[in-house]
Amino acid sequence: MGKPRVIYWFRTDLRLHDSPALKAALDLDPAVLWPIFTWDPHYVYRVKGGVNRWQYLLDCQTDLSESIQKLNSKSKLFVLREAPQTLFPKLFKAWNVTHLVFEKDTDSYARERDKSIIALAEEAGVEVIIRYGRTLWDSDEVIAKHGGKPTMSIAQLQAAGQKVGKIPRPIDALVHLPDPGDMPVDFEQEKPETEPDLNASHRDGSDKSYSSISGPKGDFAIPTLEELGFTETSTTPHRGGETIALKRLEEIISDEEYTATFQKPKTSPAAFEPQSTTLISPMLHFGAISPRLFYWRVQDVVEKYGKGASSPPESLTGQLLFRDMYFAAQAAIGSPFNQTLNNAHCRFIPWHLPSKVEHTETGDNAISGEYHVDSPQAEKWFQRWKAGVTGFPFVDALMRQLRTEGWIHHLGRHMVACFLTRGGCYVHWERGADVFEELLIDHEPACNAGNWQWLSCTAFYSQYYRCYSPIAFGQKWDKEGNFIRKWVPELKNLDAKFIYEPWKASNAALDHAGVSIEGDGLHDKKEGTYPAPMFDFGERRSVCISAMKRAYSIGIYGNDDKVKDGTWKELFEKAGETEMEGHAGSDDDGEYADDADHHRHRGEGAGSKHTRRPSTITNQGPMDRYAKKLKT
Repeated sequence: MGKPRVIYWFRTDLRLHDSPALKAALDLDPAVLWPIFTWDPHYVYRVKGGVNRWQYLLDCQTDLSESIQKLNSKSKLFVLREAPQTLFPKLFKAWNVTHLVFEKDTDSYARERDKSIIALAEEAGVEVIIRYGRTLWDSDEVIAKHGGKPTMSIAQLQAAGQKVGKIPRPIDALVHLPDPGDMPVDFEQEKPETEPDLNASHRDGSDKSYSSISGPKGDFAIPTLEELGFTETSTTPHRGGETIALKRLEEIISDEEYTATFQKPKTSPAAFEPQSTTLISPMLHFGAISPRLFYWRVQDVVEKYGKGASSPPESLTGQLLFRDMYFAAQAAIGSPFNQTLNNAHCRFIPWHLPSKVEHTETGDNAISGEYHVDSPQAEKWFQRWKAGVTGFPFVDALMRQLRTEGWIHHLGRHMVACFLTRGGCYVHWERGADVFEELLIDHEPACNAGNWQWLSCTAFYSQYYRCYSPIAFGQKWDKEGNFIRKWVPELKNLDAKFIYEPWKASNAALDHAGVSIEGDGLHDKKEGTYPAPMFDFGERRSVCISAMKRAYSIGIYGNDDKVKDGTWKELFEKAGETEMEGHAGSDDDGEYADDADHHRHRGEGAGSKHTRRPSTITNQGPMDRYAKKLKT
């Protein structure tokens, strides 16, 4: 019997260092080893992703391919353009494969995909080897030690992790790779179904992602943005790849005091050039850096530093524990983890703009990006939030940074998430999660859903009465408003006294700054203008807190039959709730209701060029449509 012929399937582990799965492949002492990446249509068409994240992925792939070539000039990262479910059976036969090796992935789609691939491999007589390496502990082992339950707190994660065992030290870097074998692809390519394409808005219609299995030149090259049909260019300054990740790690570790005493809540969301945190998160997502390597390099510094070092959950290692917590929670709950419906651990709150629902193989699931507009006012607030024109400069600066760079500070994410959900707009957290999925270069399905549940107080965190102020929170970090001046240039010349509340500035101050407060920022936007705030924050915060209090007292979760059949509405109406999907809530948008100085500062006469006009609210109905569907 000859030596093994091994396919190593790269996915979210785009590195050569500390890769238990890649080591397992090399331990087979293979005659040939093919390092491949399958261009999966699920991620190309069914997962929202902006150009910034696509570019970051291509950076990581390019760097990995170059690193492979340095170990073996005959090899590289070979990218094959076909769904793995249809591609692998053909590869197994055409390449005479004996082993398929890959790193475990506990994301919901990945689990289903890998289950299918394992069955196909067994049918073809190919041995499958899987190792975990994406998290500190194997998420499935954590769940087993936690009684089969999701980890809903850091304490639960740590307790279960201790039972699993000590976090393994990283393994040595690779020093060689075998030659790849012949790679015939003289079989028919199965073209994917491209509709619906959740990324269609970023393409110009000339999508050539699947023109041929081996790419336009037949050399299995890494795709380009142009090949993917993207006409936009990446605007993020952040570049990906293992080489950059390892260099960044050395920079962090070299500053022993920063590394040992890091406390996330004390880092500024308004800091830029440089930012106040590590920016390791996108590197972790694509696997350009090993979480175990990062953990132990930091932990060794902490132990050496001794007294005065920070500790989890605020420390650098604590950030990795949060990540493991969300991964294990998702691994336990499955696909419902990313939504409210059918999620036994997510509180049901009757937010505005609820997701549309479809029946799938895994049950009734929210349709990505599709939702009911039960309230035109809430829809307008959502669109203004997404575009960074809420009229609250700190919120707008963060949202514009997100769209441009694909990244914002963790506390900035807290701010804008609270504002959209329980701290102002009362819009469903799934809407915000959709936007982050599209724009973040470090989008991690488990962490994204987990953080939005945390910030909306539907899971993981319950102090709904603690809201971030879009004014005071930014002032805490940046009194002069330099972060706002960078990202909201309309206000760059405004006096610091008004930079967080420009609607309070006098006409003279606005004229001096060359800006007028008018419009909503979405329609007929004029040069030299900045929109009026969407609502009075103090008033909306009170409304939201009262609504959250009633929702908590009712106390139903996403898997409750009342949520599924629509009778939840009777409970909330009986409790006197009006701030919920399908109800109008306030009679107007409440702008300036609490601003006693507004008229004195501004002048509301028809002749004023700074005049504001109140907007109207009209609301209709939503999740009961899902109930009707069940009853028919």
